[in-house]
Amino acid sequence: MAHTPHELNEEFPEMVEKMAALKQSDAHFAKLADEYHEVNHAVHRAETNLEPTDQFNEEDMRKKRATLKDEIYRMLTSA
Repeated sequence: MAHTPHELNEEFPEMVEKMAALKQSDAHFAKLADEYHEVNHAVHRAETNLEPTDQFNEEDMRKKRATLKDEIYRMLTSA
């Protein structure tokens, strides 16, 4: 399968260890990270036409991914 861009480890390479620790210690963070992963894969599948969708749904998924990424970053930098 093709490489999926925008994975959290690529987005925040300097915080990989911190993400792993937070996934273990903070259920909310773990849920956000899992949700980000799912949305990111859905965006990738839409972009590569593996699961085509309309423009509006794809845009909504991208906005959701950005919102999740912002929240994850906030948690990483405040923890």
